[in-house]
Amino acid sequence: MKLLAQLITSFIATGAFGIIFNAPKNTLVKCGLIGMGGWVIYYVINGYTNNAVLATVAATIFIAVISQRLAKYYKTPVIIFSVAGIIPLVPGGLAYDAMRNFVENDYNTALALAAKVFMLAGTIAFGLVFSEVINQVIRKVSDRRAKN
Repeated sequence: MKLLAQLITSFIATGAFGIIFNAPKNTLVKCGLIGMGGWVIYYVINGYTNNAVLATVAATIFIAVISQRLAKYYKTPVIIFSVAGIIPLVPGGLAYDAMRNFVENDYNTALALAAKVFMLAGTIAFGLVFSEVINQVIRKVSDRRAKN
């Protein structure tokens, strides 16, 4: 039941973010499904390993690779799918807690939380870049198959 709630809320959050960013109406469900898939990967991996960085990398790579494939298939910009898809992974709550602890002069906790926020944000960026490499390899392999 908890996983079902995670699926529904991540789908709604991702679709709503697509609306806020004026994504075309025919892509909103696809954006929601990408975000939902990425969040489920994050949720399951983080649940088993208790490693948010590993879970974020895996989910981001999934989101970016699927976004590239859908963008090519539907002839839309990749950013429509990838930006909406990574929204559930953004560590906004942790960033808020870090800032709150800075304001409350609890610097040790604030620095620990800020370090985790930077690691997760860097992981998202790394996953997006690494997925581009994966997509280029996929493209080269498919081009070689087409030539043969």
